[in-house]
Amino acid sequence: MKNIVFDLGGVLFARDKNKCEPELLEFFGFLRAPQMPRFWEEYDRGTLTLEEVTQTLVGMTGHPYAKCAEVLRHAIDLQEPIPATERLVRDLKAAGYRLYVLSNMSREFIDFLRRYPVYGLFDGEVVSCEEHTVKPEPRIYELLLERYSLTPSETLFIDDREANILEAERHGIHGFLFAHRDPEGACAELRRMLL
Repeated sequence: MKNIVFDLGGVLFARDKNKCEPELLEFFGFLRAPQMPRFWEEYDRGTLTLEEVTQTLVGMTGHPYAKCAEVLRHAIDLQEPIPATERLVRDLKAAGYRLYVLSNMSREFIDFLRRYPVYGLFDGEVVSCEEHTVKPEPRIYELLLERYSLTPSETLFIDDREANILEAERHGIHGFLFAHRDPEGACAELRRMLL
């Protein structure tokens, strides 16, 4: 294996539940549904604005616009690297692997995450809001392989959603389903495989 590709949300970055009010967790419970809601998928695709998403949340929750905007901003600001994955990324980089990002991520979220030093360790990225295609649509995987001339059989993709892994495997990319509820265990398994 030469290339390691990371999803971001739930794999490298997350909100620390200990720092989240119950209201926030309840507010964003839809993000853990097996099928991402259409409006959030379009936000990740870059075809819906933050304002449009906020308005949708008003309709979903019954909360005023200002409250939904505040909670959404707070959800962005609470994103931080998952310590076990951050250590893994640093160790994989030191071991000589080429590292890439393949993520469904909206403009506001990705702009925030790019400020973390760990993000600077990646050799390349394909982010949905900039490409107007989302996982598990085939095109986003094709973009990754084409842009960085990756050989699928030498590439491992780490994601916390099974549908995204299955599509990667259809492109000949090896997949690893990351247990977002147990990042320490998932990273330990990846270490045994790769280091």
